[in-house]
Amino acid sequence: MIIKPIIPIWLMGIICVIFLVLRRKGTINYIRQILIVLLLFVINLRIMTPGGTVTTITPELDILFVCDNTISMLAEDYNGNERRIDAVKKDCQYIIDQFPGASYSVVTFDSSVEMKVPYTVDTFLVEQTIESLNGEASYYANGSSLNMVMSQLEHYLDRGRDTYQLVFFISDGEITAKGETLKSFSNLNGYADNGAVLGYGTDEGGYMQTVPMSYTEDEPEYLYYYDDNFDKKQAVSKIDEGNLNSIAKDLELDYIHMTKHSDIYSKVEDIKENMGESMESKEGDSTAGYSETYYYFLIPLILLLVFDLMYYKKKI
Repeated sequence: MIIKPIIPIWLMGIICVIFLVLRRKGTINYIRQILIVLLLFVINLRIMTPGGTVTTITPELDILFVCDNTISMLAEDYNGNERRIDAVKKDCQYIIDQFPGASYSVVTFDSSVEMKVPYTVDTFLVEQTIESLNGEASYYANGSSLNMVMSQLEHYLDRGRDTYQLVFFISDGEITAKGETLKSFSNLNGYADNGAVLGYGTDEGGYMQTVPMSYTEDEPEYLYYYDDNFDKKQAVSKIDEGNLNSIAKDLELDYIHMTKHSDIYSKVEDIKENMGESMESKEGDSTAGYSETYYYFLIPLILLLVFDLMYYKKKI
């Protein structure tokens, strides 16, 4: 079961409370009022259950998000003091909204590389996966490596599918693994038809809040380290545009330094113009999906409202 609220739950909750505060006279009338408000709240949740049928599409467009999920992406230096990872979530959502019907995949990297979502047209799953990115806990972090994810990109891209492939490589470009520098990955030239390397962060850098072990149990705290003199220092993460430009060159993609949400707009429009007919999709078979349930609650709501109308009409 999933929910896809029409109005944000917090806002609908406030509206419902206001309706309940405006209490009707009479116990039966107030009970009826409560039932109407509850039904409105549930309908707004848009509860969907597995088992329905949806018409799938065979997309002509594949979009791969390669997302940096290291601690440095928690640095608070995007557009002031916003976390880099939060900006990434908004920008990925914008890209998804601009290419309906595409097939999406999500690969993340921190201390390891993981395909979180294989190629799918289920955008809700893709959105939830990206929304869940929150950096590593400091206990598990052992230095970030861009070489590790770059060496595996060929596997994720070369799938023998006759589709137009977009790649969005998302990172701050920072390498903190001891003694490591970015290698050349010119062997990846031509694998992506289009896309971009999106860089987040500033030259001044930002502080990072993370948790020691688990985001479900620990409160985030700013990251510190001890220098060579054993003095405690607050850790700062800075963007490395040299590494990001090198990756963009290897993938034959544009590099965009993301300083605000609108920085991606022109690139998306450019992609659309260059794709032409490749954006078209073909209708396929029906497969298991999610069924809407709102109409189960809509029927009693209508009956209650009709009864209300008749009741108060008589009172007049």
